[in-house]
Amino acid sequence: MRQVLQRLDNGQTYLLDVPVPAAAGVRLVIRSHASIISAGTERMLVEFGRGNLLDKARAQPDKVREVLAKVRTDGLLSTVEAVQGKLATPIPLGYCNAGTIVEVGPSVTRFQPGDRVVSNGPHAEFVVVPHTLAAKIPDNVGFEAAAFTPIAAIGLQGIRLAQPTLGETVVVYGLGLIGLLCVQLLRANGCVVVGIDRSASRLALAEGFGARVIDGASGDVVGQVDALTEGRGADAVLLTLASDSDDPVHDAARMSRKRGRLVLVGVTGLSLNRDEFFKKELSFQVSCSYGPGRYDAQYEEHGVDYPAGYVRWTEQRNFEAVLGAMAAGQLDPTPLVTHRFEFDAAPRAYELITSAMPSIGIVLRYAEPESTNGNGTSAAQVRRIERVATPARATSAPTVGVIGAGNFATRMLLPILQRRGARLRTIVSGSGPSGAVAGQTFGFERVSVEVDDILSDAAIDTVFVLTRHDSHAALVLRALEAGKHVFVEKPLALTDHDVDRIDDAVNASGRLLMVGFNRRFAPLTREMAKHVAARGGPLVINITVNAGSIPRNHWTQDPAIGGGRIAGEACHFIDLARALVGHPITRLDVLTAATRTGQMIDDIATLTLSFADGSMASITYVANGAKSFPKERVECFFDGRTLVIDNWRRLRRFNVRGPMFELGKRQDKGHDAEMETWLAAARLGGPPPIPLDELLEVSRWAIRAGESARRRVVHDAVSSR
Repeated sequence: MRQVLQRLDNGQTYLLDVPVPAAAGVRLVIRSHASIISAGTERMLVEFGRGNLLDKARAQPDKVREVLAKVRTDGLLSTVEAVQGKLATPIPLGYCNAGTIVEVGPSVTRFQPGDRVVSNGPHAEFVVVPHTLAAKIPDNVGFEAAAFTPIAAIGLQGIRLAQPTLGETVVVYGLGLIGLLCVQLLRANGCVVVGIDRSASRLALAEGFGARVIDGASGDVVGQVDALTEGRGADAVLLTLASDSDDPVHDAARMSRKRGRLVLVGVTGLSLNRDEFFKKELSFQVSCSYGPGRYDAQYEEHGVDYPAGYVRWTEQRNFEAVLGAMAAGQLDPTPLVTHRFEFDAAPRAYELITSAMPSIGIVLRYAEPESTNGNGTSAAQVRRIERVATPARATSAPTVGVIGAGNFATRMLLPILQRRGARLRTIVSGSGPSGAVAGQTFGFERVSVEVDDILSDAAIDTVFVLTRHDSHAALVLRALEAGKHVFVEKPLALTDHDVDRIDDAVNASGRLLMVGFNRRFAPLTREMAKHVAARGGPLVINITVNAGSIPRNHWTQDPAIGGGRIAGEACHFIDLARALVGHPITRLDVLTAATRTGQMIDDIATLTLSFADGSMASITYVANGAKSFPKERVECFFDGRTLVIDNWRRLRRFNVRGPMFELGKRQDKGHDAEMETWLAAARLGGPPPIPLDELLEVSRWAIRAGESARRRVVHDAVSSR
C-alpha cells in the first residue's frame, strides 16, 4: 500500500510504499475510501518542515535549550547528528479517515470485516488502529462526510468543556474547519452562535449555518459582541483559530460576561491579563484533542476503554456522537469541501494548503482495489512484503535481518551496519511506515511486518532484535531455534526463567548470542581496562548515571513491558563494571530513594556490587539531575591510581602513565567497535565478543537489581541456574 509521509528537514511530502501491518490483538485493518486534510495542523507541519534551521529554532525555543544543553554534555558532533537524524525521520500525515474494515484482531468483538467505519488513521490506502479509535458509520452517512468526524470531535470536545446550555450565546473565534463544524454543533445544541473571522467566504458559510457573524477585520469585535448580546457579553468563547498573537485571548476575555467560560481549541498566544480574568472570575481551559483517552497508551494502544458510567465521553464516543449528528441532519460537513484530490495526487494537495489559494475542506479519495477476496480485502493488503529498489550486494559480511525500526535502530545501529558493509536483507516492523522508511533509507532488500519472513529465510544468518524489552526473550528464542546468530539490544530478558531458556537454546543451536552492552567496547573503556587489568589489589568503581526523568507511565517504567529502568537500562553499567573487574559478581545491594506519594521511586537508586576478587562497584542511577550535567561518569580507584571517564568524551589520569587528559574526537559509547567485533564473530562463527556465561550472569544480576529496586531485597551470590 501507499502512505503519505513528510520530512521535517525539508518539508517534502511524498507517497511511499509500505507493508500493511496485521490486525493483531485489538487492532483493525481498514481499507480507506476518503480522508480529510486538516488545513490547520497539517499546514503547520509542512510549513515547519520547509523552514530553515533558524525558523525551526524560533518555532521551538524549548527544543533549542535542550539542544544547547546536549552540546555542552555530549559535544557538537554528536548533537548535530542527533538533530539531523530527528529531522530526517519522516512522519505520517493525517488523522481523519473513513473506510471499510477488512480484518479484525482476535480480541475485537464490536467490529467485523465489512463494517464501514471512521478512525483517526493517517492518509494511507490501509490504516491500522485499535478498536477504541474507530466508530461505525450510519447507513445514511457517506464516506466523504464521515471522514470529517475526527476534526468535528476535536470541536465537540471543546464544546463539552464550555458546557453550553440552551439559549446561551457562544462565540466561535476563528471559522476554519473546526470553527465551522462547531457552529453547526452549537446550533444543534440550541445555542445562539456568533462567528468571528476575517474571511468573507467563511463568514458566509457560518451565516448559512445560522450564526451571527462579525468581520474580524472590521474593527472593535468586542464592542460588536457586546451589542449583539445587549451588553451581557458572551456566555462562552471557543478559540478555534491559529495565531501567534495574544490579542484573541484578550478579546475573548473582554467580550465574555462575568463568570464566562473560555476554551482554547486551536492555537494562540497565551500572555493572559490577570485583571481581565480576575474582575470577571472567568474560567479558562485548554481542550485536548478528541477527548478522554487521548495520549493514554492504555486507551490508544492497548484498546482499554473507560467505563461509560464514569467517563461518558471518550474519543470513540465523541466520534459516535458526531456521526449521530450527521445521521440526524444536525451536522453537514459537505458544504465545507472546497477541493477533492485522488490519493495519487496527495502531494499536490499539500502544495495547495501552503499556497495563497483559499481552501477549507480538502478530500483525498481512494481508488477501489483492482482485485479483492471474499471479505473485501485487497490483494495489496494480503501481500506482507514490499521490495525496495536497492539490489542485493555481494558481500562476505553476514546477511542480516532486523526486527524493529525504532529510534535506536535507525539513528544508531543501522547506519553502522550499512557502513560496515553488512548485507541488509530484510527489516521487519510492527508499524509499516517505520520499516518502509528504514528499508528505503538503508537499502534493505525487503520490508515486512512478519517476523517469519526473517526466520524462514535461509539467506539470513544473523538476526538483530531491536524491539521493546518484553518481546526480547521470545524473539531471541525463535531466532536461535531457526538457526540464526542473534544480537539483541539490552536487556536480554525480564525473568530468570527466560534467561535459562535462552541458555539452553544457545547451547542446543550452536549459534552465537550477543547483547548490546556497548559501553565495554568504547575506546576509552578499553584504554581504562588495559591499566586496571594489571592491578595488584582490588578495584573500586564508582559509576554515576544522570539518566534524566521520564514519565511514570512510559513503557520502560512498566516492569511487565520495559522491566523498569534499573533492569532495562542500568544493566549497561552492571556489565561495564563486570568487564572492568574481570571476575564474577557475588553480591548485590540496592538502595532506592524515599517514596513519593506512597509509591516507591525505583528509578533513583544506588547499586553496590561485590566481586569474587574483593573488588566492588557502586552505580548511582538518578532520574532527578540537571539535564545540563553530563549523563555518565566512570571512576576507577586501584593501587594508588585513579582513572576517570567523563561522558565518553575524555579520559583523565591520576598517577597513571600517559597524558593527564585523553580526549576523544567525539563522544563514543562503543557502538561502532561493538558492531565491528560482533559482525566479525558472526562471519567467522565465533568466538562471541562477550562470553555466554558472562552475558547470562550480567542479565541475571540485572533482573535481580530491578526486583530489588522495586522491593528493597538484597541478593547474595546465586547459582547460574
